[in-house]
Parts: sequence; structure tokens; C-alpha cells
Amino acid sequence: MKKYSFIFMFCVSLITLAQNKPNILIIHTDDLGYHDLSFTGSQLYNTPSIDKLASESVAFTNAYSSYPRCTPSRYGMMTGTYPVNENKGWLGNIPEEKNLIKQFGNAGYHSIYIGKWHLGEGDSTPKNFGFDESYAAGRSGGVGSRFYPFNTQLNGKPAKEPVENLEEDGKEGDYASDLLTNRLLEFITNRPKDQPFLAVLAFYAVHTPIEAKPEDEARNKEQLKSIDFGDTPEYIKEGEGRRKMRQDDPAYAGMVENVDENVARILKTLKAAGIDKNTIIVFSSDHGGLSNDGNKNERHLATTNNPLKAGKGHLYEGGIRVPLFIKWDSKLKPRVENESIVLGMDVFPTLLDLATNHTVSGIDGKSYKKVLEGKDNWKDRTVYWISQKARPHSTGDSKAAVVRSGDFKLIQFLDTNKVELYNLKKDISEAHDLSVSNPEKTKELLGLLESWKKAYLIPEKTKILKPKGKGKKNNKNKNKKNKN
Repeated sequence: MKKYSFIFMFCVSLITLAQNKPNILIIHTDDLGYHDLSFTGSQLYNTPSIDKLASESVAFTNAYSSYPRCTPSRYGMMTGTYPVNENKGWLGNIPEEKNLIKQFGNAGYHSIYIGKWHLGEGDSTPKNFGFDESYAAGRSGGVGSRFYPFNTQLNGKPAKEPVENLEEDGKEGDYASDLLTNRLLEFITNRPKDQPFLAVLAFYAVHTPIEAKPEDEARNKEQLKSIDFGDTPEYIKEGEGRRKMRQDDPAYAGMVENVDENVARILKTLKAAGIDKNTIIVFSSDHGGLSNDGNKNERHLATTNNPLKAGKGHLYEGGIRVPLFIKWDSKLKPRVENESIVLGMDVFPTLLDLATNHTVSGIDGKSYKKVLEGKDNWKDRTVYWISQKARPHSTGDSKAAVVRSGDFKLIQFLDTNKVELYNLKKDISEAHDLSVSNPEKTKELLGLLESWKKAYLIPEKTKILKPKGKGKKNNKNKNKKNKN
């Protein structure tokens, strides 16, 4: 009897330990710019629920995506590495000891990925990568329409890469972001009660197509009448195209506000379940807002990142600076962290450290647990970006590499070898190039960038291919141009 009593108590102890670990919820948006929230300065986009969440969090002002486009930035976040491959890479090639999601599984977490995955199929699906469940999370980069039927575009043509699950669960009048949120709320309600959970809700919003609910668009049309843009032009010439300079699209505003409404539903459900105090909530975006087009056509530009320069696709601040805030009641004191420099590739290493006190070696991302706790400061950190797959035709950007070290940021344009240097603390708009007036700092940062490129732009990092005979379909898809 003593033996069985011991086993019973041991099992109870394991369950208790699991329940004491925090739940983790990541709310990840698509194409949401740094200034696309009312608390970060938008006059049109009303986001009271997100604003409140930010006020209860550690909110970063120097947070960045790891790349200015969808797929590589998500790859960097999921793997904790610099996305120098600039593609899906091969998630199946990552050893278990470096697979951050599997580390959560080893620590007893039950996990789900909902929404935009965009990182391949086969052994690169969410479930094969380590998540226990997934929903609407295939290789597709976006919905054909925000309204049911989701896999049919407004012109009546079928979407090139249909989103799974949504259409079979939807009905006339349903809106995509609402259905994704419904699935998360169902997961929270029916979760295994003896396990902590890790959930990622990756909205397909606010990526194109720009479609809002009629009532939301109508409300924002009225609000626009009271906004005075002064002498701010609607567009300016920039790069290979133009940059939008006003937040004046009522449909885009409605999309942002729908995300906010769904965040309110999520917070209410967490509170009703009695787990809001022990759930770490992360809110962020994959890169900057779509504000720029290129030299082939004039796109429907969604927003402006002004006063940040440029937007999606560019390595200026508008393309890579993102909103990021992390809430954990009673554990993290709410504040604005306006100095430390953090990247998307740091998110999962940080959460793993916060929740399990476990770290993963051999990756580029780092845990900023001590920064969150107010015990460390990363204002002098040095970080890098590279974009060798520019899209001058669609977003107007050029091939470039970037280093940021402390307050200074250097951009090297790869086709011309031209460099620009900015002091971001004094010049957030990157309007004053210091490369000529400060040759010492230019030389120092250019040396750092060249050393990083020599270490990282090597075949084993930039050409992540599958073994022969495996994933032929995936490799074919990987070589297609990604239109996100």
C-alpha cells in the first residue's frame, strides 16, 4: 500500500507542478505597423482593449521583427535564429534540442497554433514541428476573402493557396478573424486542466485583402471627417515607388479594430476561466505596415508608419519596428521599456526561460527575462538584418543589410555599396544621414556588419535544403516567389 500511495502522491505532485507553470498566449498580427494602435499614436484606429493590455504589460519601444516580410520573420521567431535563408528554410532539419516548441512539450505544455503559419507543409507543418494541435495553419499566406467563403477572392476566382478549416466551419456572413478567435476560446475552455498551455493565435489580419465589416467601415468614415491631416501629403516619392503618409483608410481601420474586439473576447474568457493571473500574454506583429509600393503599379496601400520611414519590405524603421508588450500579472511590473533592443527571434527563448527556467544554446535569439524583470538593460545590444530578395516592383525596397548597435544604425545597400548612418535616439525618422559627418562610427559599424556577414552568409545557413527524395513538393513550392 505504501508503494501505491507513493506513486499516487508523486503523480499528484507532477500535476500540481504542471498547474503552477504559467499558461502562454501569443497574439501575433500580420502587417500591423508600430503606429497602427491608438496608444502608439493612431488618430483613426481605436484599440481600447489592446491599449489596456499594453498598460498592464512591459511595453517595448525598441522591438523589432527579424525581417521586413512575413515568411522569414516568422521563421526567425519560430527557430530563434537570424532568417538569413530568407525563405521557409526547413523546420524538419532543426534538432530537437534546438526546437523551442518541443522544449515546451518536454516541459509538460499542451500547445496549439491557430492561424497564419506560412512556413511550409510536410515535416514543416505546425504539428510536425512540435505543436499538439493546429487550426487554419497551412502553407497559405492569406485568405482569399475576409468573409465567407474565405477561399474565394472578391473577383470570384479561387485563392491560389486555400486556408484549411475556416471554410468548412464557416457560414454566410462570418468573418475570418472572428472564427480564428472562436477556435482559441474553444481551446481555452476545453484545454486539459492538468497541463499548462502554449497557444499562438496568428491573425491573417491586417494583411490584404483590405475588407472590414460594413458597420466598422461606416463608423470610421464618419470619424475621418473630424481628422485634420493639415498639409501632410497623401503620398511621397520613396525608394522605387511611393510611401503613404496618412492613416485614412476606413476599411483598414475596421480591420484593426476587429482585432481589438477579438482581443477583448480573449481577455474576458481568460478571466472567466480564472487563469488570467497566471497566463503570460504576448502581443506583437510580424513586421511593419504596408505603406510603400513599387515601380510597376500603385497598390492599395493600407496605412502609414509615419514618423517612421518606409514600411513593409524595407529595412528602415517603418519596415521592422513593431509593437511588443508582455503581460504576466503579479510577476512582471507594468512599465514602458524604452531602451532595450529586442527582436522577434528572442520571443520563444524568453518565454521558455520565464516559464520553465530552461535555455537553449546554439541559437541566435536570447532570453530577455532579466530585462522584463527590470534587472538588465539591453540598450547597447548589437543586432543585424539582411534582405537580398528585394521587391522594387511591389514594395519599392532595395537589397540591403543593416546593423544596429546602441543608438546608431547603419544601412548598406548591397547593389551600390552605398551606406547610410543614423542616430535613432535623435532621429527616429532616419532623415539625417551621418555617414559623411561621422566617419569613425560609420567605419566601426560597417566593420561589425562585414564580420557578421562573413559568419552568417555561408551555405549551411543560407541554403537549407532537404535531402534528396524527401519533400520534393515542398522544395518546388519553396522556390516559388512569395507574394506576401
